[in-house]
Amino acid sequence: MARAAAPTDSRKWPLGTPNVIGEKANVTAFVVRRLVDRSLLVDLSASPAGTLHHPGQVAEVCQREALPDLVVANTPLGPEQAAARLGVRRADFALMVWLGWVRSPQSIEARFGTSRAGAVDAALYTTASADAVVPAHPAADWEELRSVEKGRRSPLASLRPAPAPT
Repeated sequence: MARAAAPTDSRKWPLGTPNVIGEKANVTAFVVRRLVDRSLLVDLSASPAGTLHHPGQVAEVCQREALPDLVVANTPLGPEQAAARLGVRRADFALMVWLGWVRSPQSIEARFGTSRAGAVDAALYTTASADAVVPAHPAADWEELRSVEKGRRSPLASLRPAPAPT
């Protein structure tokens, strides 16, 4: 069964195959919500817990040649994964978020154990938003940023967020 990795031949990528219970989903709800955000699908449900789509519209989207690339670009990453993708420490990625260099389109409630008392909101990022950080900020010394040792001050710590547009 194919996974949500970049396919070599997108026509062979089985997006139309239903997700198999107990196995990793081919296309996650997070990715489907990003397709709704891009107006490629219309959400027919008013429920925040799930989405409902017209089967004909889903079939049409599944025929798009660029769909595998869209799915890969919109795959969710947690902050640790996004930091690893950029090759930086988690603390440096947190500063990038604070600076407004990357934004989370969605957060999820992560629970620890069976109690809601241990629940926290965890921000999710897309692979595309993480990949866009370096080209969007060429003035940053990425080599230095990627080589900062644990316990050392981040080069980003001296920067300030850009003022919000008025």
